[in-house]
Amino acid sequence: MAQKGSLKSGKKNKAGEPELEPLCCCEYIDRNGEKNHVAAFLCDCQDLDEGCERWITCKSVQPETCERIMDTISDRLRIPWLRGARKVNISIIPPLVLLPVFLRVASWHFLLGVVVLTSLPVLALWYYYLTHRRKERTLFFLSLGLFSLGYMYYVFLREVVPKGRVGPARLALLTCGLFLILLALYRAKKNPGYLRNPASEDTPPGSHRTEGPDRTGPKTKGFPLSGEVWGALSSRPLRDDQKGSSRLLAGSPVKAKEDWCAQCQLVRPARAWHCRICGICVRRMDHHCVWINGCVGECNHQAFILALSIFLLTSVYGITLTLDTICRDRSVFTALFYCPGVYAEYSSALTFTCVWYSAIITAGMGYIFLIQLINISYNVTEREVQQALRQKTGRRLLWGLIVDTGQYNRGFLRNWHQFSTLGTAPFPHPAEDIV
Repeated sequence: MAQKGSLKSGKKNKAGEPELEPLCCCEYIDRNGEKNHVAAFLCDCQDLDEGCERWITCKSVQPETCERIMDTISDRLRIPWLRGARKVNISIIPPLVLLPVFLRVASWHFLLGVVVLTSLPVLALWYYYLTHRRKERTLFFLSLGLFSLGYMYYVFLREVVPKGRVGPARLALLTCGLFLILLALYRAKKNPGYLRNPASEDTPPGSHRTEGPDRTGPKTKGFPLSGEVWGALSSRPLRDDQKGSSRLLAGSPVKAKEDWCAQCQLVRPARAWHCRICGICVRRMDHHCVWINGCVGECNHQAFILALSIFLLTSVYGITLTLDTICRDRSVFTALFYCPGVYAEYSSALTFTCVWYSAIITAGMGYIFLIQLINISYNVTEREVQQALRQKTGRRLLWGLIVDTGQYNRGFLRNWHQFSTLGTAPFPHPAEDIV
């Protein structure tokens, strides 16, 4: 049994403060600030004991108890590491275990394949809406995407390449596409354009800034505005209304409240928004993407589009090579729906199941890519589209596939030129774009 207790102080440093004893590779500091050991994973957990007891006696477990059990498990799930055990995010584990199991079960029979490949997107969407409703960040989808790439490549090397239909040049091209996807994802994971409060950067943590009476400007309902903030807002130009019949002062209290972020304590520029999942404002925020576990904004939108395009090309190329190997003398579309004898061998059945799994993922990513291309062509972000649909202010085309707000649309070529310059230098917005 591992010993559990508060941290002991050792020698004092030069400042006179006690130094903490170093941790061994299997020790860590838990969420209660106490030293714990990885061997004590199931020890001293009242919530887990209560949940198991109620489960054995066929009694219902309260949702609060389940949440506490999951919090305890996620805090204690660690691996030994230098200078203390490292915490493992529990959301990355299910894809590593369930994906190979589901695909291998689906390759046993055609009907099992239909059931499994239909249930996988449903389970993924259910988990997405669950985490999105709770406003929680999760590594599940990033882990699923990366592991899917690795596992599909492993099956391709193990089952497709030995059949002799794929030459070294084609294999090298597919491998280069895989590495380019990883490089584009790495770039898309960079800073999307976070907005920092200059006052909070200059002020030491824990200290609070106070404004004198002479520096306080007009107040809006819910927050005060300092003199500098109010001057910046009131100095903004006017913007024509969509109907052209009325004008809205950018410095009005209503508009000032929209631009002010109470969480970040700053005035947002045009098209910036606060992400409730990341907990910070993002410049020209498009949306929060679960596949990169971060926001898509001004500084990483191009890399996000590049990653999508490379993935689609590489995935379609890999699917084509695989179907050409296991279903010879048939077109890709025909082989995808009719490939006789594919379930005669387990090897070809597993390969065909992975092809269908890749096709489903590719179709989903293709839809996202199409929506992104449409939004860029009309110079509108996904967040602005959702806001226009809620307020019924946008113009809907093609059964709602296209939503044109008309606010920043400057034509197809100018819209794409503006997108190509995102994150490189400040773009000179016209006066009517400044809101």
